[in-house]
Amino acid sequence: MNLDFLPGFLGLGTLLLHILIVLFILSFIVKIKSLIELKKYFLDNSNLFSFLIAVSATIISLIYSEILLLAPCNLCWYQRVFIYPLSIIFLIALIKKETKIRIYTLSLAVIGALIALYHYLIQMFNLSSFCDLTSAVPCNTIYILEFGYITIPLMSLTAFIVIILLNLKK
Repeated sequence: MNLDFLPGFLGLGTLLLHILIVLFILSFIVKIKSLIELKKYFLDNSNLFSFLIAVSATIISLIYSEILLLAPCNLCWYQRVFIYPLSIIFLIALIKKETKIRIYTLSLAVIGALIALYHYLIQMFNLSSFCDLTSAVPCNTIYILEFGYITIPLMSLTAFIVIILLNLKK
């Protein structure tokens, strides 16, 4: 299966999510009607969008490890530990029309985001002394580098941040 397009596609998607994050944060600062309406739309559908982000991250991580055979490092595994359950929690919340899941989702997303941030810093600043170099795949291994800054841990961090922002309301 030829998935050569995947890094560029995911890099572009991550870049678009970065723009969305900036617009979302701006909607709290600047009172522009269209930004406020955009924020309201995403917040009103936060479980759906959070589910789509979490399940996409889950599927993409599985594609990289199981189809493309790129072994995840230890920190990648920890990030998976926090994103995979979010897919299930948001799916159940969508089916049951549950809105009071914030305590669960935010706790998982914040911890996952911190791990992803730590992992990204290890990669970008080559902090190999903070990474298990004896594991099968060292944490500072960069499989993807799009637009000069987007790596897999940054994609993960972006997903967690979007989920956090979408679930701060209620």
